[in-house]
Parts: sequence; C-alpha cells; structure tokens
Amino acid sequence: MAVRILTYLGLLYQDLARQPTTTRKLPPVLPIVLYNGKRPWGAATEIHELIEPPPGRLADFLPRLRYLLLDEGALDETAPLAFQNLAAALFRLEKSPNPAALEQALGALIEWLNDSRQDSLRRAFTVWIKRVLLPGRLPGVVIPEVGNLLEIKTMLAESVVEWTEQWKQQGKIEGKIEGEATLLERQITRRFGPPDAATHERIHTATIEQIERWGDRILDAPTLEAVFDDH
Repeated sequence: MAVRILTYLGLLYQDLARQPTTTRKLPPVLPIVLYNGKRPWGAATEIHELIEPPPGRLADFLPRLRYLLLDEGALDETAPLAFQNLAAALFRLEKSPNPAALEQALGALIEWLNDSRQDSLRRAFTVWIKRVLLPGRLPGVVIPEVGNLLEIKTMLAESVVEWTEQWKQQGKIEGKIEGEATLLERQITRRFGPPDAATHERIHTATIEQIERWGDRILDAPTLEAVFDDH
C-alpha cells in the first residue's frame, strides 16, 4: 500500500504540473487509507520501512512518504467524542452487529446531525444506508422506500426481530466463506509458499463456489496459477 500511495501521489503531481497555475509550488497532499477489513492492518504506513537499510550517506536519499491510516477495527468506542466525526459515524454503522445496534447508532447520528445546515449530510447517509449498507447485510430483502434517517430508524425498530434472524444467517454465510478462504490460503502456503497480496485479496473476495473449486485443485495443480485457472 505504501508503494501504491507513492505512485498515486506521483501521478497526481504529474497531472497537476501539466496544468496552468499561478504558483510554481505543488499543493500539499494528505494521503489517507480507509480500511474496514476484518483482519488487523499490518502493512507498513511509511515507504522507507519497505526498503533495505542502505549504507552510509545513501540513507539521506531514501524516499519518505507516510499515509494516514483510518482503521475501522481499531476505533476506540469508549473515547470521549468517539463518534463526533463523519468517519467514526460511518465506522460505527458498518460495525453494527445487528439491527438493534444499527438503530442505536442511527439515533446518535440523527442527534448529531440535527441542524438545518447538515441537510446534505443527512441525505448522503440516508442514500448510503439504503443502497449500500442494508442490502449488503440483508441480501434479497426488499428495503422499503425511506426518505430520511428517522424513517430508517423507525423501519429498523419495526423489523428488528425479523431482520436480526436474517442478519445472523448472513453472518453465518460470511463466516463460512472466511473459514474456507483461510483454509485454502493455508493449503496454498504449504504447497507453493505464502501467497502475495494480490492472491490473498483474490481469495478473500471470492464466492464460496470459487473457493471450493480452487480447493479441489490444490492437491493436483502443478503451479499456483493452475489453482486459479477457471478456463
């Protein structure tokens, strides 16, 4: 990720350097990585951490670039004002383990955004919850039309029992997929060595059918590429 951020920043600055400007200086950039994965973030946040220590004065010329990591799983919910910002509010909604917890998080968000100047934010959260969050947690469930956060909160309160059971079933499915993915990764490590980041991402974003198909090939496949060859 640190290498990717360095590349993105270089491409951004190249693009900006081509554009007409009234200043000779490039603008400062704050690189941010927003992470909502289940596993703890373990990647380097500074590019020089990935480079072998050079001898002597060569160390003065190592590239330096750090990105700001916003790790959803590391959020301290007990801290004062822990959710009084947009990123933390988003994290709390995503981390809600059931409809009742989501309803509680929504109540705090509604109270926080209870100001006419926050109309656009309320609309943005409403659209995201209805089109992204709820369909992801409740696949196949028809989400009623809602116009604002308060209506979503009311809908959750009315459907809490029914949706909690469906939420649990979805969690079991996700847990099964994660377990199968972890097993496949262990088998790959024993046969071909630790998988790279791209292979890890491919495994942990696959469907259960894909993982099972790859698992069937792991014993006979001569190469790692053959494991994933679906043609």
